[in-house]
Amino acid sequence: MSYSDFTIETLKEQFEIEMIEDCDLFSQTSTMAVPKLLAELLQRYVPLAITVSTEKARSEWIIAPILAEFKLQFKDQTSLFSGIEFNVNKNKGLNGRCDYIISKTKEQLTLSAPVLVMVEAKNDKITGGIAQCIAEMIAARIFNEQKHQDIEAIYGVVTTGSLWRFLKLVNNTAYVDIIEYPLQQLDKILGIFTEIVTT
Repeated sequence: MSYSDFTIETLKEQFEIEMIEDCDLFSQTSTMAVPKLLAELLQRYVPLAITVSTEKARSEWIIAPILAEFKLQFKDQTSLFSGIEFNVNKNKGLNGRCDYIISKTKEQLTLSAPVLVMVEAKNDKITGGIAQCIAEMIAARIFNEQKHQDIEAIYGVVTTGSLWRFLKLVNNTAYVDIIEYPLQQLDKILGIFTEIVTT
């Protein structure tokens, strides 16, 4: 078993997760100006990514440029990992490759203090990635506990590149934002990332 094998039901049974699906996590969050270079890159790449319409294309031409630019903006506060093995507890199925992890430390050579995990939605279905994302968030919480990192909330996001939906895990309660943010609200998406890594 790995992260992608989890369902909401197995998360509830195995980790006693309580789901709250009707919350508004970030509507009051401030926006962040989109860097000019990123806006220009996306203006060129997004039409191609949407036309090709594969998970890999969206990852490379939409998601990765956004995360890389965010990392550069906060290089002294965050590290960014892409496609790394994150094997926390194989016996519990908390193992496998994570699409992206943002950590609340500038150390880039090794992962420490993960604060946000990101899952690329399969077949453009956001809801299909929620269970996997929560499983990775649970793993991040356990990882932090093992490393004696005091991080109260772990965040997650499931994205198609065009749509972004955020989650929050506190203790055994998983909050799923009722709002899906479109790429046209990139300033809001960047604002949410900023709030997560700076609070």
